[in-house]
Amino acid sequence: MTTPSSIWNGTKASLSGWWQTNRLNRSTLRSEAIAGIPGAIGSVPDGMAASLLTGVNPIHGLYASLVGPIAGGAVSSTPLMVVTTTSAAALIAGSALASIPVGERPEALFMLTLLAGIFMLLAGIFKLGRYVRFVSHSVMIGFLTGVGANIVLGQLGDFTGGDAEGSVALTRAWSVLTSPGSWYLPTLAAGLIAIGLVAWLGNTRLSPYSALLALVVPTALLEVLGTSGVRRVKDVGDIPSGIPLPHFPRLGSLSLDVIVGALAVAAIVLVQGAGVGESSPNADGSRSDTNQDFIAQGAGNVASALFRGQPVGGSVGQTALNASAGARTRWAAMFSGFWMLLILVAFSGLVGYVAMPTLAAVLIFAAINSFRVREIRMVLMSGFNSQISMASTFVATLFLPIAAAVGIGVVLSLLMQLNQELVDLRVVELRPRDNGTFEEVSSPKKASSRSVTVLDVYGSLLYAGARTLQVNLPDPADAEYPVVVLRLRGRCTLGATFLVVIADYADRLAAVGGHLILCGVDTAVMARIERARRRDLAEKMDLVLATPIVGESTLLAVEQAQAWLDNALGTTRGDD
Repeated sequence: MTTPSSIWNGTKASLSGWWQTNRLNRSTLRSEAIAGIPGAIGSVPDGMAASLLTGVNPIHGLYASLVGPIAGGAVSSTPLMVVTTTSAAALIAGSALASIPVGERPEALFMLTLLAGIFMLLAGIFKLGRYVRFVSHSVMIGFLTGVGANIVLGQLGDFTGGDAEGSVALTRAWSVLTSPGSWYLPTLAAGLIAIGLVAWLGNTRLSPYSALLALVVPTALLEVLGTSGVRRVKDVGDIPSGIPLPHFPRLGSLSLDVIVGALAVAAIVLVQGAGVGESSPNADGSRSDTNQDFIAQGAGNVASALFRGQPVGGSVGQTALNASAGARTRWAAMFSGFWMLLILVAFSGLVGYVAMPTLAAVLIFAAINSFRVREIRMVLMSGFNSQISMASTFVATLFLPIAAAVGIGVVLSLLMQLNQELVDLRVVELRPRDNGTFEEVSSPKKASSRSVTVLDVYGSLLYAGARTLQVNLPDPADAEYPVVVLRLRGRCTLGATFLVVIADYADRLAAVGGHLILCGVDTAVMARIERARRRDLAEKMDLVLATPIVGESTLLAVEQAQAWLDNALGTTRGDD
């Protein structure tokens, strides 16, 4: 019986095990604490910029950069992964909340972040990591390229000080670019200086601090010159001082837009997090557990929501910065959160003075660098289906709400998977040779009379694949006593569509005096076929169980098929 005492003892045992595995000694404490400093400093512009994309006070991005790395870093299976704000998650959240009044948006954001975290936790608990592979690479590249383009286009208003009007980033950018008279030169100058600094310093030893300096230097120049017409962060909203206190999102902020946005955030964050896990190998050589990383990102989002933060996920840039700073354990990512706490306590009052064009410049530069030109080129060379998938997702991301674009990407991925099953399925004939082996040749269009034909299948036999098999099986209509052996070795699951197709083919063979034998059948598959097949099929179809010896069940099936044919032909001659 589960009691509060047993739950407490189990929790203590888990915490004790975690501490034994991740214990800090003095040298590790010092090195990981130092490695976490660049991440914390880099999170200041990243967090503020993420809030700008979401359309809320920049403090919420800083709060997320505080608790996300701590909660996510504590339980991730990829120790170097930093769970913090990402541009994609911020843009999706901003798109989902665009119709919500500005005053109500923060509470809706907290609820969206909480729901996204819960969805991620459930995905990890129910081990849905294997489904990440169904999101095709071309769709993901199209989406990420569209996100980058949206970021660049959407920041032109703040970058130039011009009037940005329109419902989507593309129309707002067009409004700015076609109205240069509305640009404010001090704003544009601050943006150009910021983007020049971040580009120049990115190739120096100051690279980890380039984004922060790109915010500070132009802002300081504006203060010295006394330029008052340039928008500051404090114009967006008051910047509270100190550290955030726990706060549960108001249930009244729950809406369909929030739920859909949370699902979209969860989907993209999980796919990106899986990519971060693959690109950041563990020092001990162990493989990252995608499901455990789902749980880590879910924990980061739940914690972020409860401390007035916005969505977080595995960050490619921050994880790379963490590794380059010398991180060796999960403590470096967690220390970046601890350092952010000190930054908020000491410098939160200064955040309000940061010039908005400098944030826009940091976002534009990061978005341009996020374009994966080599991978885009690879997709363009991969065939028509990949090109259409990438282009469709890219266009959808530009013109539709991000949640809708994510949905289109998922549907496209599934359609591509089904189409691939159709294209890849191939039926071949295996002709027995005197030495006990088989020669592979093209499958015949027509079934052969009074002979045994052995067939093998390449490709998926689920859903559309089973229907493609139906079309490619030899037609028995004009044959007499055709016997077909269909090899199924390695098939662990066969769906209802396959059972219907195979029953239909057995009926067609039996109608002209023929017979069907399925060989190399897995034990579990055989049990399912036995349960599902009609009683009358027992005389029309036989099953041969797979053996550990490759090809043995096929030889047994051929012998059985020949014996059946000899018996059928002998019976026929006797009747004659």
